[in-house]
Amino acid sequence: MKVVVMGAGVIGVTTAYYLARQGAEVTVLDRQLGPGLETSYANAGELSYGMTSPWAAPGIPMKAVKWLFMKRRPLFIWPLISPTMWVWGWQMLKNCNDDSYRVNKSRMVRISNYSRDVMPDLIAETGIEYDGRAQGTLQLFRTEKQLKGSKADQEILAEYDSPYEVLDRDGCIAAEPALAAVRDKFVGGLRLTADRTGDCRMFTVALAEKCAEMGVEFQYGQSIRAIAVENNKVVGIDTEIAGRITGDAYVCALGSFGPRVLNPIGIRLPVYPVKGYSVTLPVTDDAMAPQSTIMDETHKVAITRLGDRIRVAGTAEIAGYSGRLGPHATDTVRYVISDLFPQGGDVSKAEGWTGLRPMTPDGTPVLGPSKYPNLFLNTGHGTLGWTMACGSGRAVADVVLGNVPDISLEGITAERYGV
Repeated sequence: MKVVVMGAGVIGVTTAYYLARQGAEVTVLDRQLGPGLETSYANAGELSYGMTSPWAAPGIPMKAVKWLFMKRRPLFIWPLISPTMWVWGWQMLKNCNDDSYRVNKSRMVRISNYSRDVMPDLIAETGIEYDGRAQGTLQLFRTEKQLKGSKADQEILAEYDSPYEVLDRDGCIAAEPALAAVRDKFVGGLRLTADRTGDCRMFTVALAEKCAEMGVEFQYGQSIRAIAVENNKVVGIDTEIAGRITGDAYVCALGSFGPRVLNPIGIRLPVYPVKGYSVTLPVTDDAMAPQSTIMDETHKVAITRLGDRIRVAGTAEIAGYSGRLGPHATDTVRYVISDLFPQGGDVSKAEGWTGLRPMTPDGTPVLGPSKYPNLFLNTGHGTLGWTMACGSGRAVADVVLGNVPDISLEGITAERYGV
């Protein structure tokens, strides 16, 4: 079977790998000049299996209002004249209740746990390097209120068999020794021991190279104009340079840009771009730098150790498809790394970046079949594309090739949106 995969980010490349591994002839298309150059490029670096949760949660609307008035706020909303944006926002608000949260989280955990379980096999099979570590995530609380409020999270973690530790100040320092220098800035933490870290783009590039060795063809610099449909079946992908590229089956793994080619053929998924920011800086003193991932609960900023670098990522900005990196866009993430690890890295050498996270209003990605029998979807992972990539790629590859995936896709397909 010949399969055309649209998108060479971590989602598209893992899908291509699992397709090729089962004998498919695979072509990957991407408008960029290489793999992992958009949302996969400089994300937080967290493989956050324990922190897999939808943004749409009880209490979030009130928190969001408070965040909008913080000096270093984690959320920005630009009131665009965009019906798509406002409909998506309304759908998200409708999911901010206990019942929806539990349903959505259970679906998301199903995917992330599967990804956690299959990723080690992929690493063992390919031998790729990606600055990976397996030292967990420390959710750091600056206030007693945050620490007490984590009780609800602990109950949910226990329900889904996600291992964790509740730590006092000394326990946090034992996990991340450099925090001893700022012990007065926090009161405790929640350590998610099954979480891992790694450079998503390094992984994507290395896996793309392995895919090429397996016979996968990558066509870069190919902007997709349209998905061609005839007689209720996809007959090709029309590109600006190479013209029409054909196959037996097609996978859309275009992240935030998927709706631009799916909407015209009647697949109207509520996937909307939520902008995020990061900086990457060199480690200057290993003893004073983070060893894994620290999530600053107050500012919703993740600090992750990636080899001899530190990645600091955060902020949710709802501003359509804007890719602008303004002069003050990374102020919050720069503040947090300077506040918690002032001697760990050189902020003056920090490289700023911004990317668009493909968010669904319920937090759950869209995997599997579409209304067309030979078009399949792997999109809408939000902030968890890196976390869910291996599980999503393997499950979708199985569906494309007519095999029963190891996890149920009930509630995860496009059918839940009636498209």
